[in-house]
Amino acid sequence: MGYEEAGRDRSAEPSSGVPAAVLENVFDDPTHGEPGRDRIGVHLGWELLLLAGLAAVSWLLWQEDPSAVRDGNLRTLLIDAVGLGLLALAAGLSLRTAAPNLAVGPVAVAAALHYAEQGDRGLPASIGPAVAVAAVGGLALALAVVVLHVPGWAASLAGAAAVVVYIERRSAPVLVQGDYDPAGSAGYLFAGFAALAVLGGLFGAIRAIRRLVGRYRPIADPARRRGVAAAVVTAVALVVSTVLAALAGVLLAANDPGPVAPTSGLDWTVLAIGVALLAGTSAYGRRGGVFGTVLAVGLVSVFQVYAPERGWTLSNWVVGGAALGVGLLATRLVETLGRPRAGSPGSPGSTGSSERPEPVSDGTISSGWTMPQPQSVDNWPPTLPTQAAPQPVDPWRDPRWEDGPRRWDTDER
Repeated sequence: MGYEEAGRDRSAEPSSGVPAAVLENVFDDPTHGEPGRDRIGVHLGWELLLLAGLAAVSWLLWQEDPSAVRDGNLRTLLIDAVGLGLLALAAGLSLRTAAPNLAVGPVAVAAALHYAEQGDRGLPASIGPAVAVAAVGGLALALAVVVLHVPGWAASLAGAAAVVVYIERRSAPVLVQGDYDPAGSAGYLFAGFAALAVLGGLFGAIRAIRRLVGRYRPIADPARRRGVAAAVVTAVALVVSTVLAALAGVLLAANDPGPVAPTSGLDWTVLAIGVALLAGTSAYGRRGGVFGTVLAVGLVSVFQVYAPERGWTLSNWVVGGAALGVGLLATRLVETLGRPRAGSPGSPGSTGSSERPEPVSDGTISSGWTMPQPQSVDNWPPTLPTQAAPQPVDPWRDPRWEDGPRRWDTDER
């Protein structure tokens, strides 16, 4: 079973008329990509809006209850933000590879239940099996996605159903048996999450890495395979995404003094994907920002603390649905304004000036969209040679003056 598309190894030069070396430098996908480089400015502009929203909600929370952002409450808020941030990173990583993992929520709840039951055995003994099982489950999901080449959302939804069956074996909430308190290292954990998110965004802004991570994104028929590199990267992303979701569940369970309820966890999936989209990650894959995940996680976490202070009872479904709706608008924004500008410097046919670049035809199935230049009407029709002007005839050299009978000869006879 091959992973390469038909014609992927074929040079792009015969079909487009552009040298293959040029295409490698300016196309995100040298065979089918768009000319030019993605514009990161739209992501930075969106992140400025997120920063303004985070500052506004934080100020409102401070005005409502200053103690909510002090001492133990602040540490609890930071740990909750790290747990949500790990889920958002898991969802965002799978979105960047164009294979969204809808099982992150159920995996987090299953890991939280496992930690709640086995926490008295020690941190390594309780977390290790949960991470190992998550890695194996993520690998099974990845093989289903890349070997069968099916949509990630469909395969992960089937995986989520299997995890929910495991969760439903418990009929009552489970009290956490361990004594691990992550609040003591809240600052370090949040700094680690922020560093991981920002470094991931910076690496994702590099053209070669972005092209590699987003190679699974369909370019024509979504059922066509995208190559071995796309399959490997997508498989790794799904495994890492599932492991991050398990770690998030353990952290949230350890930070919550109450019991862990055996819910389906799909509300956490909606919240995680909503935060990832709100951060500026495209729902189509590949495109994403730099600081968006940290800012979106901070905004949602602070809002979830602010809402009860105002007497609002909002579930994960409500907050996640709102974030998902705004995130879809952000997807449309980054896909419209983040794509390469037509005729940008470095794209085929661009000379770096204000002149309009020459259109490139596909050369394989048609002659392109270029219209032929109109020809002058002086040479119409263009396929016929120009007729030479007729030469004037000398009446004194007409043959009839020599071959015809002369009148005076007839009269003499």
